Amino acid sequence: MRMCVRMWGKARRVRGVWARRFGTDSGMTTSEYAVGTIAACAFAAVLYKVVTSGPVSGALQSLIGKALDAQF
Repeated sequence: MRMCVRMWGKARRVRGVWARRFGTDSGMTTSEYAVGTIAACAFAAVLYKVVTSGPVSGALQSLIGKALDAQF
């Protein structure tokens, strides 16, 4: 139990030093959220196109078929 208390105290001190040295971050601004959302949507669109393409779709179906037909 004492070790846990000591480790907790150390963690609190390190966190305090880190905050003083590097400052605190209040989070992303609205423009950062917008850019992040647009990037995520673009990545999702590209990933959807790749996964639904003929060769990839066939490979995925083959892989799933092999997995379902596997003997235990």
